[in-house]
Amino acid sequence: MRHYHRTHVTADSVLSLADTYFAKLGLALSGTADRSRTFAGPLGALTLRVGSEGGHYTRIDVDTDQMGESRLDRNVKRFFVQVHRAADSTYTLQAAY
Repeated sequence: MRHYHRTHVTADSVLSLADTYFAKLGLALSGTADRSRTFAGPLGALTLRVGSEGGHYTRIDVDTDQMGESRLDRNVKRFFVQVHRAADSTYTLQAAY
């Protein structure tokens, strides 16, 4: 699946958060490039890319090798919540129903 998130957090901070967050899930860093990371492990594999968008936003693109709503995809969404909290420490997740 493909996911994306837009934030005010800098690209370097996002990559640092990703290195810490996905390592805790048991995913090993299997590749790095300029502004991207590849992680793989028992949950599957994902590629994370960051870049500037609109001058003051950082866009985060994540591609997983999973179909549908897998555990890996849910953890990617949780990672986006961590990024949101890095931008606003008072942020609390609220149900949309």
